[in-house]
Amino acid sequence: MPKVFVTRKIPERGINLLKEKGFEIEVNSEDRVLSKSELIAMAHGADALLCLLTDTIDAEVLDGIGLQLKIVANYAVGFDNLDLPALKARNIPATNTPGVLTETVAEHTFALLLALAHRIPESDRFTRAGEYHGWAPLLFLGQDVSHKTLGILGLGRIGSRVAYHGAKGFNMNVLYYDVKRNEEFEKEVGAAFCATPEELLKQSDFVSIHVPLLPSTKHLMNKERLSMMKPTAYLVNTSRGPVIDEPALVEALTNGVIRGAALDVYEHEPDLSPGLKNLTNAILTPHTASATEETRAKMSALAAENIVALFEGRTPPNLIGQ
Repeated sequence: MPKVFVTRKIPERGINLLKEKGFEIEVNSEDRVLSKSELIAMAHGADALLCLLTDTIDAEVLDGIGLQLKIVANYAVGFDNLDLPALKARNIPATNTPGVLTETVAEHTFALLLALAHRIPESDRFTRAGEYHGWAPLLFLGQDVSHKTLGILGLGRIGSRVAYHGAKGFNMNVLYYDVKRNEEFEKEVGAAFCATPEELLKQSDFVSIHVPLLPSTKHLMNKERLSMMKPTAYLVNTSRGPVIDEPALVEALTNGVIRGAALDVYEHEPDLSPGLKNLTNAILTPHTASATEETRAKMSALAAENIVALFEGRTPPNLIGQ
């Protein structure tokens, strides 16, 4: 009976699927990230590892788990926590959970965008503090979203859905930058391609980031590029934290280089750069863009299906690098 170690509690749908297929399941009972030594000790002897983006799976961890390990199933779309060369060297396939969270993350992105523009968190804090004493013409004036320019950095699954919602739901003028032009998408939503990030930043009222974390995208939004944005512009990031130079963003928000920002991910997660949490023009959510009951359950099932497929002699549906 193959043994699966799950590094943290996840929705039961995936666990139940593995049990139905006859796997022996061990789940980390503590709802926290395991240290490397804890992970190795608890996963030692496992035939499959179902891990999270917060788990660093490198050569030391793989060797510590043992030669019997057959697959690493990441409960996430991203996989920058996995040492892919180490996995390849040991002939261990890795999988992720793409597709099932596209709509949910796009919804969260737009929720952040709207909350920024309409100053909802500020208004909520103000009202709860007992400061609201009646309607006033200039109280918490925000910005319209409709008919503004939305810039999308990275036109993958999620970026394209955010662009679609902007164009079709709010009549926004959509610009996008990606390493690959998508002329079919341009026709579908009336989007315009920008050859460089700089071209997009200079024109956009709202910038939403949807790039993977790669050496080429780390600090994509640095001090120089932040300074290219309009002083009235807003920045939203639901991709990966290190694509923004976080101290540079704090400086830009503090000095009014841009009007506001909303983040669901952080450069040194879960730690925040000094000063970030004190900014009233920043909205911060704790990496919850995919956190709906439906989507997290789908993610757990997909991670489990990848494991089941391998042990049934089939190609896992979501092999990384395939």
